[in-house]
Amino acid sequence: MNFDALQRRVARAEQAVVVHETRTRQQWAQLRTTWRTGWTPGRIVIAGLAAGFLVGRARPLRLAGSGGLLTLLRALAPLLASVQAGMQAAPADGAGTDAAP
Repeated sequence: MNFDALQRRVARAEQAVVVHETRTRQQWAQLRTTWRTGWTPGRIVIAGLAAGFLVGRARPLRLAGSGGLLTLLRALAPLLASVQAGMQAAPADGAGTDAAP
């Protein structure tokens, strides 16, 4: 293959990527709209009742009393706190650079 053929091939591939990106954005927008309109108050209540029933059937307090899960949560609490603090500090770091002229 010569150089011109490779350039044409790359150009076609780039056009295909742009088409796929546009199509993907449109489909995500449609999915977002459909998802939000689908959650009516009645469906939210039913989903909450079903989730509450399933959690109640799982008996999470029985599992937490065994010691393993509770110990794991106690060990992970500082890690989760530091991750959350880092995520909150990240926008504050970029705030100073946005205000510069």
